Amino acid sequence: MNDRVTTVLRYCLALGLVMILLAGVGCGSDEPDEPAAATTETAPTASQPSEVTFSLADANTAFAFDLYQQLRAEEGNVFFSPYSISAALAMTYAGARDSTATQMENVLYIAGYEKAIDDAFRNLSETLAGRNELADPDAGDGFALHVVNALWPQIGHEILTPFIDTLRRHYGAELRELDYRADPEAARERINGWVSEQTAERIQDLIPSGVIDEMTRLVLTNAIYFNAPWSEPFTEEATATEPFAQLDGSIVDVSMMHKTETMLYAEWDGGVAVDIPYNGDQLSMLVLLPDDFEAFEASLTAEAYEGIIESLLTTRISLGLPKLEFEFAASLVDGLKALGMTDAFDGSVADFSGITGERDLAISDVLHKAFVSIDEAGTEAAAATAVVFRATGMPTEPIEVIVNRPFLFAIRDRSTRSVLFIGRVLEP
Repeated sequence: MNDRVTTVLRYCLALGLVMILLAGVGCGSDEPDEPAAATTETAPTASQPSEVTFSLADANTAFAFDLYQQLRAEEGNVFFSPYSISAALAMTYAGARDSTATQMENVLYIAGYEKAIDDAFRNLSETLAGRNELADPDAGDGFALHVVNALWPQIGHEILTPFIDTLRRHYGAELRELDYRADPEAARERINGWVSEQTAERIQDLIPSGVIDEMTRLVLTNAIYFNAPWSEPFTEEATATEPFAQLDGSIVDVSMMHKTETMLYAEWDGGVAVDIPYNGDQLSMLVLLPDDFEAFEASLTAEAYEGIIESLLTTRISLGLPKLEFEFAASLVDGLKALGMTDAFDGSVADFSGITGERDLAISDVLHKAFVSIDEAGTEAAAATAVVFRATGMPTEPIEVIVNRPFLFAIRDRSTRSVLFIGRVLEP
C-alpha cells in the first residue's frame, strides 16, 4: 500500500483535506450505521442536529465538490474550507432578493428550504462547537474548533435592523463599523488583523491591497480554526525520508509518517480511501487515493464521495502519510459565476435590498484563504472568507452643456461666498 501512497498522495491529500470538516459535518453522523463500524466506540454527540441541519450538510457537500471542480484548475496544491465559504455566502444570502437570491439558492443547493437556512446554520454551528467538549483534553495538545463571523459596514451607511439581527442571532456575527470612505487601507488592515487573530495568525492578509476602496460599503467575514491531535498519533521514530512520484513522473523526497491501527477503509474500482480519526472520533481526515488521479478528479462529485463514505468498513491499516504544510488563496468570483451566481456581481441587476433597503450594493469580490499543517501529532488548519460589497447605482446619462454662446463667469470663495472676480464673455 505504501507504493500507492507515494505515487499520488500529494494530490489526493489536497483533495482529501477538503473533507477535514465535511467528514465530521456531512457524514460523521453516518458512521454509527455502518455495519463494520459498530464495534468502534464513539463519543456521544454534544447536541442533536435537526433534519434540516443534515440537509444543510448535504447541500454544503454538493456545493463543495462543485466549487472544487472550479478551483482544481489552479496550479499545485488546493485547499479550502467549504464550510467557511458556505457560511459567508449564507450571510450574504440573508440580504439577497429576487433573481439574485434565486441564483444563490441554486448554487448553494438550498432551494426548497431557504427559509430554514439560518436556523440550520445556527444548529450546525452549535453542533460543531460541541466537538470541543467531546474531545479528550489530555490527548496531545488538546482539541480546538473555532468558528466566528463578523459584518463590517461603512459608518453611517444604513444597514437594515432585520439583516443585522439575522446575522447576530443565527451566525453570531459581531457588528464592527469602519470608515472606508476616509481610510480604506486602515479598514483593510483592521479586517485582516481580526482574521489573523481568530485563526491563531495562520491566515494573514486575507484581503489584498486594492480590494477595499472608498466605494466599499460592507464586508462579511467568516474565520475558522481547527487544531486537533490524531486519535492515535504517528510516532516520530517511524517517520522516514521516502520517494514521492508526482504526476509528471518526477520523484521527490518527502518525510513519510507511518502507523498501524484500525481505521475506516474503502476500496472502489480504481482506488482506496482511508478515514483517519482525530481526538474524540467526531472529526476525521478522509484520504482518497485513486489509481488514475486525473480521471478520478475530473469525475468527482458529491454522489461519488457519498458512495465512498457509505462503503467504509473498519479495517486494520498500515498507513504511510507525508508530513506537509502549505497555504492556498483564491478569489472565488469566477468560480461562483461559472456555477450560476452572476447577478450578485453585476451592479446593474444585483439585488441586496434585504441589507440596506435599496438596490445599492453589489459584490466586488469573494476572497478565500486557507492553511494546513499535518505532522505526527495531528492537524492544524485555518481558513477565512470575505465577501466585499461596493456601492453601486444605475448609470445615468450625462447632462450636456456646450458653452457656445456669450456667458458670464465668477471666481468665488465657496466657504465665505466671496466673489473674487466676475466677468462676461461676448467675444471669446
